[in-house]
Amino acid sequence: MTTELRVLDPAEYESWTEGLLRALLVDTEPPEERELWRELTEFDRSLAAWDGDDVVGSASALSFRMSVPGGAVVPTAGVTMVHVAATHRRRGLLRSMMRRQLDDIHEAGTEPLAALTASEPQIYGRFGYGLATRKLLADIDTSRVTLDVPPEADDVRLRFVADPASVWERCEAVYARRVGARAGMLERGRLLHRLPLLDPERQREGALPLACVLAERDGEVTGYARYFARDSSDAYGVPRGTVALRDLEALDPASYGALWRYLFDLDLTTTLVAHNRPVDDAWQHMVSDVRQCGLRYRDALFLRPVDVGAALAARTYTVPVDVVLEVEDAFCPWNAGRWRLSGDAKGASCERTRDGADVALSVRELGAAYLGGESLGTMAFTGRVRELREGALAAASSAFLSDPLPWLPHGF
Repeated sequence: MTTELRVLDPAEYESWTEGLLRALLVDTEPPEERELWRELTEFDRSLAAWDGDDVVGSASALSFRMSVPGGAVVPTAGVTMVHVAATHRRRGLLRSMMRRQLDDIHEAGTEPLAALTASEPQIYGRFGYGLATRKLLADIDTSRVTLDVPPEADDVRLRFVADPASVWERCEAVYARRVGARAGMLERGRLLHRLPLLDPERQREGALPLACVLAERDGEVTGYARYFARDSSDAYGVPRGTVALRDLEALDPASYGALWRYLFDLDLTTTLVAHNRPVDDAWQHMVSDVRQCGLRYRDALFLRPVDVGAALAARTYTVPVDVVLEVEDAFCPWNAGRWRLSGDAKGASCERTRDGADVALSVRELGAAYLGGESLGTMAFTGRVRELREGALAAASSAFLSDPLPWLPHGF
């Protein structure tokens, strides 16, 4: 058998999507979700692998901007919709699509970073993607846990909105002001703001429709939370409802505390589920009993520099750094070699050099450390980051770290 890899024709979108859903073990896609993803799809950046009339592989990229340490938002290729049919495994098809995609991004020269979320995280390391952000998952027993919020939370006006779409612009204004404050967040242009509003009935699992509560201070919207509420009771008729948080953003501690208190206090509920929050989310310091919060962590964003020099120069560094990095990148050899990184909290430069290397690592570890959530010093214990000049690793590791920790607010 032979396969043909080509750019997706809009007329082939339905076949392309059906092949992807089949590989992901998804039966059907709600019409509103399929329509949104069709609008989001950039056909000239989408690849389809064909075996005759059958779609046997796909890979796409979205054009967006992601925040990096220091607050800049950097053009990033959002790799998505990747699959290889089970009938066509072990033929190099995924490698061919990753090769074509990264070559195209590099040749365009406008996106120094590529990022993705992975259904199977073991797949993408060989293409240079490193685990750059994690997410916090919590199942909080609100019948046992109380919340200590700032006193100013009492001054915050909360307003329930039954139709979140009616206030999306106000929520997006809050979100936009938060993007630069935490690395890993996405600017939500080009329809991305509609992703958190998707509310297909079949995916609610018996919950009420998506709802929204706004936090307001002095007539200004200073925060929001969007959530689902699900009624339930035990064998004795005692209410055991669940609140499932989709997203929450706030501009100040008072609004943040007021919104979390609202979610904790909803009548007839005893569980608050939050399955994508920053690892260092502040509410963890406000609860009375963290053991009753069911905390766990999962991988989130995988990232790789497509252009090492431009990527490292685009962010700032916690402490001054002047280090020569010996970068290994077999898949994108244009990145391989020595790079002198000089920077601080105000800015940075990264240029090729012939000077002796201080730290050696692969592009995968560089991608993992890039947003400041993973420590180069810790990764040195894997043997994949090597110190070549005494003291250089500790200095570089400190410079790369970010506060607050990076976080991806939603998938793509």
